[in-house]
Parts: sequence; structure tokens; C-alpha cells
Amino acid sequence: MIAIGKFNTLRIERFAPPGLYLEDEEGTEVLLPNRWITEDMKIDDELEVFIYRDSEDRMIATTLRPHILRDEFGYLQVKQVNQVGAFLDWGLEKDLLVPFKEQRAKMREGGRYLVHLYLDVESWRLSASAKIQKYLETETIELEVGEEVEVLICERTDLGVKVIVNHLYQGLLYNSELFKEVRMGDKTIGYVKAIRDDGKIDVALEKQGYKSVEPNAQKILDLLTQNEGFLALHDKSDPEKVKYQLGMSKKLFKKAIGSLYKEKKIVIEEEGIRLV
Repeated sequence: MIAIGKFNTLRIERFAPPGLYLEDEEGTEVLLPNRWITEDMKIDDELEVFIYRDSEDRMIATTLRPHILRDEFGYLQVKQVNQVGAFLDWGLEKDLLVPFKEQRAKMREGGRYLVHLYLDVESWRLSASAKIQKYLETETIELEVGEEVEVLICERTDLGVKVIVNHLYQGLLYNSELFKEVRMGDKTIGYVKAIRDDGKIDVALEKQGYKSVEPNAQKILDLLTQNEGFLALHDKSDPEKVKYQLGMSKKLFKKAIGSLYKEKKIVIEEEGIRLV
């Protein structure tokens, strides 16, 4: 079955004046217009294409990659606003509509907003909603502490940065766990620290516990090599200085140099650490 709003792998069935027709295993056809056809495409080839509805409400295929897929969250920019709603640039020819009823506040041209892409089951059209809370799962959290997850940076708070985890859960990255610059809309890898009773997730950008030592130790070794074998940092250095120079917490730094010291790869001096 062809899935609207997602990538589908379809077989080239036939060529026609408007383009070529792709077919799924059930025999359902969809048009790939001429502008997306390349010379190397031939009958029975399989293509990965994105499916959506064009300005004439026809199901259509494209080889372009949109900025957001169905059931995902993302930051998109408003291209125009009219009497129907706000239209977002999502990387395709036909702009993505956010109806007024799906806006948390009035959207303005040029603004960037966090939205969720959904398929309207009545019209079978793709639309976006800024009312993201109703698309976040809080009852059943299918994650484990320590698990690697995809993180979308959303909004700053006094405690840290709100994030969306795996396009499904709401999470928080605490300021104390933030050791690199992040911007709203950035996507990165994170790790589950804790799953709270309210269904929200505490996230860190570094692996927790012993598993985080090895990559940090290698980072320190690399920096030592680049700096003629010496770094003016040690276990009593100011945490902010460690964070600024290495992008890691003082706790992780101490674990990393402790590991390197035991392996006799460094010596710890009064002024810093040095390669053996």
C-alpha cells in the first residue's frame, strides 16, 4: 500500500507523456512527473520516492526530500499567510498548510515554528499542526535508560532545553548536561538518563557512566597530541574551564584522565596533564 507523506520503494511500470508511472505490489499506480525523471531510469527499476498530493489534489511522487516526514516534528519557515492559514516551506513545490485551528498563536510570514506533520484522515491531505502536545506520547514509554535516541532541540527554559525524543516523546536536556552549543531545530543524538512518572524523559548528550569514558579519553588524547603533549587542565581545574576547552563535564573529564592515568598513557602534574 502506498503511504502518503513517507518514502515508498516503487517499481517503474510504464512511461507516459506526463511522466512515468510507478506501481506498488498491489498494483496501485502513482505518477512521477517528467521533471524528476533521469536518463538512467528504465522499466522495472525500483525507485525510492516521496508521496504527497499536488495542487490539483492528485497523489504524486517526487525524488525530492522534504524537510519533514509524516508523523515527524520539525522547525519550518512560513512563506505566506492568507485567509486559509499559514503556508510553510518544507522543501517541495506545494507549500505545507497549517490551518488556523492548528496554530497555537497567529503565525507570521518569515517566522520559524515547531510543527507536526499529520495526514488528515477525512481529506487524505497532509497538513501541519503547531499544537504539538496532542501528538506526544506520555502513557507508554518504550525506551530504556541509557538507550541512544534522536533528539530535536525545541525550546529553552530555566532548567535547560526542551527536546522531542524519537519524534514521539517530550524530554528535557538540563543545563548541567549541556556541554556544546545547540540551536532550536537542531537534530542530534542523545541518551536517556531517566524516565519520569509524568511520561517525560531526561536526556543527556553524553553516554552516562563508565561507557562515556572511552570516547572522552580518546578526545583528550587527540587534544594532547595536537598541543605538543600537554594540556593545562587537571582534576582540580575549574569546571567551566574544562567545559569551555573540552566540551565535557568536570565529572567525565576526571573519569577520562583517571582511566588514561591507570593505562599509563598520561601523567598528572601540578599544572596539567602530559602524554607519557
